[in-house]
Amino acid sequence: MSAGIRFILISEIVIPILLLIFGVYHGVLQVLYRAGIINASSVLGIDYYQGLTLHGVINVIVFTTIFIVAFGNGIVLYLLKKPLRGWSQWTSWVLMIGGTLMSAWAMFTGKANVLYTFYPPLIAHWTFYFGLVLLVVGSLVPFFFDWIPNYIAWKRENPDKKMPLAVFGIFVNHILWLIMVVPVAVELIFQLIPLSLGIVTDINPLLARTLFWFFGHPVVYFWLLPAYVMLYTMLPKLISPKGKLYSDTAARLAFILFLMFSLPVGLHHQFTDPGISNSWKLIHAFFTFLVALPSMVTAFTVAASMEYSAKQEGGKGVFYWWTKLPYIRLEGDKWLFSYLFAGLVLFFIGGITGIVNASYNVNLTVHNTAYVPGHFHTTVGGLSVLAFLGMSLYMLSKLKGTEVKFKGLATLAPYIWTQGMFMFSYAMMVGGALEGFPRRTNTGLSYLNPDSPLYRPEWVGYAQLSVVGGFLLALAFVFFLISFFGTLFSSRQRNIELEYPIAEPLHDSPAPVLNNLKAWTVASVILAVLSYIPALYDTTQRGIFYNSPAYNDKSPVPIKPIKSSGLKKEEVKN
Repeated sequence: MSAGIRFILISEIVIPILLLIFGVYHGVLQVLYRAGIINASSVLGIDYYQGLTLHGVINVIVFTTIFIVAFGNGIVLYLLKKPLRGWSQWTSWVLMIGGTLMSAWAMFTGKANVLYTFYPPLIAHWTFYFGLVLLVVGSLVPFFFDWIPNYIAWKRENPDKKMPLAVFGIFVNHILWLIMVVPVAVELIFQLIPLSLGIVTDINPLLARTLFWFFGHPVVYFWLLPAYVMLYTMLPKLISPKGKLYSDTAARLAFILFLMFSLPVGLHHQFTDPGISNSWKLIHAFFTFLVALPSMVTAFTVAASMEYSAKQEGGKGVFYWWTKLPYIRLEGDKWLFSYLFAGLVLFFIGGITGIVNASYNVNLTVHNTAYVPGHFHTTVGGLSVLAFLGMSLYMLSKLKGTEVKFKGLATLAPYIWTQGMFMFSYAMMVGGALEGFPRRTNTGLSYLNPDSPLYRPEWVGYAQLSVVGGFLLALAFVFFLISFFGTLFSSRQRNIELEYPIAEPLHDSPAPVLNNLKAWTVASVILAVLSYIPALYDTTQRGIFYNSPAYNDKSPVPIKPIKSSGLKKEEVKN
């Protein structure tokens, strides 16, 4: 590995962690605002919605995307034994980091208070949108110019071998990413950027929302699948040197099912949106339930892999093997087990509570309540974030040629994180579902102040419990940071070698049909198009159009309705 490639990989790990510090900090501010502990309109000049935007965009778009590229680079480099191309990696790095800085400028200066969802009627400065486009383009460069060419060269040398499972999972994930970014790119390039530049004045916000959610729910699986790669290929080896993946075929089937069923699901986020036929919302609800199938396959396969591996360490019986899992073990790389195991526990809760959002009638009960962020914090803030944090520390130690520092703190961090997330998510979900505790609202200013005519005492306890959970999450992150930066600034102790604990499969039945990624990619595109074309047509026929003057550099300009389907502009004005 050249010094340049090593620098790129380290920076693609360190920069997201640095940004995540801001993301977690603003997450803590959010719970303090909402509980009324902070009553000011802003802290350090950053108000509630600006902080909410920073928290969401940094945590779930920037941190995840850059790390996934770094992880994919590492997996391809290690398993295919082919060098990464310097020009490709530098191009990707410049685009991703440059795009991140552009979007960050817009957010930190208060010109992009549009939240993580960033669709109309909220409009940001054009630099925010351009930055996101550059980030996405940069994330795709290694896939086309490094990973695919390297796999073709590897396959030419190994015609009788199938693609290594970890590489297979990374490829499926980036194929999914490539498909899902097309509709949001259409929204950005043809609606939001022209509107923010003042090039156009009329847009269709319902069309923009639909294009966004074409991307917005599948992106959950873009965060999730790299963690699945770790669960399938690395978790067994962390339990025992003799650990094995229970079934390679089941793992590949789960990845293919995610590729097929992750895309036609976005309309379950729009159950309350008018203008889209209920029949298509029902179809998307059905596909959302189908997404549970690969998670069920994964639950069985990972549990069987854990049982087999623990029994290689002396575990016995139906339950006693659980005592042989390395919950808090510091020797070698076993500390990494705590991140994957704790993430699994949280994701179990996230998967079950997600069924509520997919169910039409129950969804109406929790829509726009705190239940929704309570749920998705256990998914992206659970398995995905913990797996990414653990792997960031693991890869950093390998790329630095040193042992992980402060392993005790690093190993405790995910368990403290899990406890904090349980408390936070319980408060949000129960308060939202049973008491209507709202989301996206600074409740402390209006609803938790006894002097306010809007005072709602039943929300106070849930808001305060979320603060306790938020502080535990922050404490866990501090423990992680101590280990991370201790490792980053430590001296080299051994040869630099990026390697991963890859487990061999216990069962590996031949299934050529599962390895044909070209066919499955075409099938997934067709399914996604067929499920969205009628809904998108509906939005063009029934959507409300808005007018906005050019973006004002001082503050976003509210956009006002000027016409709706079936009425002429003059009739609306009158």
